[in-house]
Amino acid sequence: MRRTVNERFVLAPQPTLKRVADLDGPDFYPTPAWATHALIENEIFAGGIWECACGDGAMSEVLKLAARHVDSSDLYERGYGDHGIDFRTSQRCADNIVTNPPFHSAEEFVHIGVKNSRKKFALLLRLAFLEGAKRQETIFREHAPSRVWVFSERITFYQRGAERKGSGTTAYAWFVWDKDHVGPTELKWLPTGYKAKHS
Repeated sequence: MRRTVNERFVLAPQPTLKRVADLDGPDFYPTPAWATHALIENEIFAGGIWECACGDGAMSEVLKLAARHVDSSDLYERGYGDHGIDFRTSQRCADNIVTNPPFHSAEEFVHIGVKNSRKKFALLLRLAFLEGAKRQETIFREHAPSRVWVFSERITFYQRGAERKGSGTTAYAWFVWDKDHVGPTELKWLPTGYKAKHS
């Protein structure tokens, strides 16, 4: 049976929930706990951790398993940590800085985090962050990450209170800058199972 063009479009698979930028604060997509477990089970953090875009504390609560002290802050008031603190203009330093930055501020976060972290700096970013001539010139040429941990399972970001179904369509990775690292960037793949174990 032949289908019309319109029918074919209706029957085609549709992309699931996509994460959008949260620059003005009304939309909020917490980081699933299992994604942070994947980081702390593969990276050792000596000293304290600053979660500088903490939202409702979803990531901070998991990071407490990896560090004795976790400081949490956010530009917006979301009921957790200190609010009104803009990481992009901060001069504060920390042993380790770990966060999932607002999408359109990721490059600013890299420049500041590399400078203000004493030991490690880790960002949860789209894998496609590796692409781009501008980033190669302004970031990776001088400050290439020490390790890139690629997720084998897709992360789905849900708005608070949304029904959890479907799966994400975007590939993500943990980008880690380690001040003790010597040598080229290491590309690693996270094993599957974190989602089932920690969801």
